[in-house]
Amino acid sequence: MTFTGRVLAIAAAAALAALPFGAVAQDNTIKVGVIAAFSGPFAAYGEQIEGGMKAYMKQHGDTVAGKKVELITRDTKGPAPEVAKRLAQELITRDHVQFLAGFGLTPNAMAVAPVVSEAKVPMVISNAATSSITTKSPYITRVSMTIPQIAEPLAQWALKNGIKQVYTAVADYGPGIDAETQFTKTFKAGGGQIVGSVRTPLQNPDFSAAIQRIKDAKPQAVFVFLPAGEQGIAFMKGFNERGLAAAGIKLIATGDITDDHVLQAMGDPTLGMITAFHYSAAHKSPENEAFMKAYKAANDSKIGDPNFMAAAGYDTMHVIYEVAKKLNGNIDGDKAMAAIKGMKWMSPRGPVEIDPQTRDIDQTVYIRKVEKVGGKLENVEFDKIPNVKDPGKQG
Repeated sequence: MTFTGRVLAIAAAAALAALPFGAVAQDNTIKVGVIAAFSGPFAAYGEQIEGGMKAYMKQHGDTVAGKKVELITRDTKGPAPEVAKRLAQELITRDHVQFLAGFGLTPNAMAVAPVVSEAKVPMVISNAATSSITTKSPYITRVSMTIPQIAEPLAQWALKNGIKQVYTAVADYGPGIDAETQFTKTFKAGGGQIVGSVRTPLQNPDFSAAIQRIKDAKPQAVFVFLPAGEQGIAFMKGFNERGLAAAGIKLIATGDITDDHVLQAMGDPTLGMITAFHYSAAHKSPENEAFMKAYKAANDSKIGDPNFMAAAGYDTMHVIYEVAKKLNGNIDGDKAMAAIKGMKWMSPRGPVEIDPQTRDIDQTVYIRKVEKVGGKLENVEFDKIPNVKDPGKQG
């Protein structure tokens, strides 16, 4: 290359780098950067979220507002805030994504908040459930749930059903602390007593000591929050092996512990367990039936049954498609967030709305019991509380 050619090439590169992220994105493509764990102990999180996204695209097509939709996945391999932040920066500056999505774990979502604020890129959280995440950037919305939103109705149900003494056991990170705080607040306000509490490590927990402490305290019930997947299986195994169920101690939990994706592997010890949650694969509605069908058509059967993260991945794409329609495919961060606020639709879980003040999701919370239906374990809904806002942001 001649000296003049090199000068022109350097100048062109500098001009390109100075452009806003959206200006260098392909005019005919809407790129969605999906940051989640796709390997390691939380790999099912990424698989489920992406599987739900693919289901929506299978059902609605891979174009919207005349533009092709492209998912670009990046693997954090677990809770890794610095990795998540770096991946977000790369997706924005190198891949020129117009949306970020995914985020199965709170630490990763928190780390990316300042990145999307600076770049003005809309970020749609498909799982991470610590209440405060959406307060960290005006460019964040959430289509999953918050843990206080689930814990409060469960505490109210327990009080109404004669449970007055509870021991709390939660994972020691943002959502677990949220669960413990909200459940304790609501339960005590209704006259209940917390007889003990324990927090377990997020990484590689050993539940044996915690379960023994619960057994020794002899509460009426133990309230549990653990990340969905392997930890729930391990806790349930220890709970039964150490005789807590046989001793008459009830187990009540957020629905993560009887995650539809692992429920069959947990087996009959889960029968009768009461949980509160915003989604069950057994939910009866035309929308859920269509989602389940699309999920199976869009994904390899090896990733198993869809769970609440898959449903949130599906709703993530609904939000992105609706924004693209409203903006005629020309994605601008501020206009996108304005379009998201107050958005309502009928999800596979039921009616939902993005709260215009908090950018969190308002939705029905269901009380469920694990039952065997047609030889298969299911989270069967038997009560519901409609239009639940996140109490973590109320007052």
